[in-house]
Amino acid sequence: MTTTPNPEARIRVALVDDQALFRTGIRMLIDSQSDLQFVGEAGDGAEGVELVRRARPDVVLMDVRMPVMDGITATATIVEQSGTDGAKVLVLTTFDFDEAAAKAIRAGASGFVLKDADPEFLLAAIRTVHAGTAVFAASATRELLRRYEDTSAPSVTVPSAFAELTPREREIFDLAAKGLSNSEIASHEFVSEATVKTHISRVLTKLELRDRVRLVVFAHEHGLVTKD
Repeated sequence: MTTTPNPEARIRVALVDDQALFRTGIRMLIDSQSDLQFVGEAGDGAEGVELVRRARPDVVLMDVRMPVMDGITATATIVEQSGTDGAKVLVLTTFDFDEAAAKAIRAGASGFVLKDADPEFLLAAIRTVHAGTAVFAASATRELLRRYEDTSAPSVTVPSAFAELTPREREIFDLAAKGLSNSEIASHEFVSEATVKTHISRVLTKLELRDRVRLVVFAHEHGLVTKD
């Protein structure tokens, strides 16, 4: 017997992009999925901020280059207004390792996908971001940060929250910041992937970080990544 998905359980998706044809295609793609719900679209960042406030989506697909307000500014505003439990922003970019995508990540985006990515990849990215995981390898995050690195040295002041991590949590933190996946960390530490996920979750909670992307940013900004 087939069952109809509970509308309240579906992932609410909003789109902010200045290309009407692109918005139409994405709307049709989202509407074709039983576990996703398209809750609105906007043509610039300012409209996008208002859309998020009004529609309260779970995931926002955000173009970076738009009139009135760009996607970077809109992302920062949405993240600030939404808080840690609010909408997660998935940046849409034309170029891999785009500096604009790096800026958006620094502004609080939870990942990025190329605008010409396969539909199945985009759908998977939406679900992954909603689940609280970055949609690209942490090594890609580090490359983005390297390409858009501040000229100043990382902060030498270690945030007080970092001292709350246990020795094992610090090991997991360091490996995640270096770009290792959960399976790689599990192999390195001789533990299960479930254990790694638990440690990562505790680290994010203690450091008050939204997701794994923010963990990588945090580690590099404060000079906490150990040298091999």
